[in-house]
Amino acid sequence: MPISRRAALTGALTLVAAARGRAAETLKIGMVSPLTGPAAEPGRIQLNSARLAMDEVNQAGGVLGRPVELIVEDDQTTNPGAVLAFSRLANRGDCVGYIGSIRSTQMQAMAPDIARVARPVMFGGTDPTLTHSGNPWLFRCRPNDLYSARVIADFGVNDLKKRKWAVVYSTDAFGANGMKALVASLDALGVAPVLTQGYANQQPDFTPVVLAVRGSGADIMGSYFTFEPDQAVFARQVRQLGLTIPWVGSPSIASPVTLHLAGPALWGSYGIADFNVDSSAAAGAFAAAYARAYGGAQPDNGWTYDGMHILARAINAAGNTEPAAIRSAILAIRGYQGAEGVYNFDANGDGLHGYNVVRNEKGKLKFIRHVEFPVAG
Repeated sequence: MPISRRAALTGALTLVAAARGRAAETLKIGMVSPLTGPAAEPGRIQLNSARLAMDEVNQAGGVLGRPVELIVEDDQTTNPGAVLAFSRLANRGDCVGYIGSIRSTQMQAMAPDIARVARPVMFGGTDPTLTHSGNPWLFRCRPNDLYSARVIADFGVNDLKKRKWAVVYSTDAFGANGMKALVASLDALGVAPVLTQGYANQQPDFTPVVLAVRGSGADIMGSYFTFEPDQAVFARQVRQLGLTIPWVGSPSIASPVTLHLAGPALWGSYGIADFNVDSSAAAGAFAAAYARAYGGAQPDNGWTYDGMHILARAINAAGNTEPAAIRSAILAIRGYQGAEGVYNFDANGDGLHGYNVVRNEKGKLKFIRHVEFPVAG
């Protein structure tokens, strides 16, 4: 073969190989996750869920014709660790979007860097202020705490028909804000609590708190507990001291850790949960897929699974990886059925606007109903 023809053929083959390489180049999504530290076990579930969604996206053809690759950094279950993990991902320069943290304080710590990077971040922290802070790159895949208060109040007043409320809450920022939101939600229903009782985190004895509730004449109790061990100790003392009124708690009352620590002391209580396997066909399908992928294990949340699918959906809808186009595509999502619920993104970046009510029946969470509210502007 003449040299000129050989050179031309070699050049053509090189171009074909380069084109194939570009076509096969992965589209990268960064993820901040607790791989070590006290939240490593729930972090493992969140990571598994995101990887499951990534596999489903790739099996369906990927994003913009390219396979998705998940790049993970360990946040070490600390705020400084989360900031460092996000910094590592951002410094790569090749992530088109991110999956953030379930912890609001970590998201608050990362928020300045997220604003500077200016790419979409799907997250699970429930502090309402995160999506009302003027940062346009935060998109929540769980309902925020304003909705938890509204659901606790709605279920207790309208379903259980109770109007004499005692509200027990941690005096930290989470509990105090939850209490204020619950009092406001009850006020909107024409109910004023007979007692609002705070407590300090990580105390060994809740007897004074339980006695205050018992002596208040309340016929129902709502609660915002920050730490699962506190909730378990309180639950045992509630039963020991003979307090038998209905109890509707914030999401920590339905966490696997609380269920394990409290045991029978929480039987018969109600809670609200953003994820429940029986809440929808999509939640059941996700749980079944998770069990097939991970040896029969069951997830206790699906927000990272939804976050990955939503990012993929938005990038495909945008038709490119320009951040502003992806952001607009996320905000345009309406009626998307995810594992956590039906996503209708509002202008602030909140995708979900309701919670599931569950009942603890001998340690198993029975789905009661879903309470949904209109999308805010």
